[in-house]
Amino acid sequence: MKPLVSIIMGSTSDMKVMSEAAKFFDELEIPFELNALSAHRTPEQVIDYAENAHTRGVKVIIAGAGGAAHLPGVIASSTILPVIGVPVKSSLSIDGWDSILSILQMPSGIPVATVALDGAKNAAILATQILAHTDEGIKTKLENFKKGLKQKVVKANEDLKKEKFNFRIS
Repeated sequence: MKPLVSIIMGSTSDMKVMSEAAKFFDELEIPFELNALSAHRTPEQVIDYAENAHTRGVKVIIAGAGGAAHLPGVIASSTILPVIGVPVKSSLSIDGWDSILSILQMPSGIPVATVALDGAKNAAILATQILAHTDEGIKTKLENFKKGLKQKVVKANEDLKKEKFNFRIS
């Protein structure tokens, strides 16, 4: 089995955030790989990784990074695969804004789709939406996941109706 998605992070300290993507892929039974490589400490490995990801079967790359957060951009500059950046609020972070802006403000020609701060699960969902265009099995799993989201909201609203308040009119 080959990985369809690659999850990469700048440091294992990002694992708490990035594990949410891995859990989502496990839930939907989508094969993925998981690595830690630093754009600053191992730049040659990052470039080699990005240039060769497609040879491992990878279709989408999710890259999480905190602080200066150059990893998603370096990867995007070295591959034609879609790259989804996850800004991580690290211990050195300026409330996460440094990571967000580093990933979001890419130069023309080097796009990185960027999700919310610590939004690894949304990155996984976006990667799954990309894969669903060419894989009917993944499409069905994603449709079921989305139906489940709807059902949770409908149930929550029904549960709210049971809450009693003296001046509630709805």
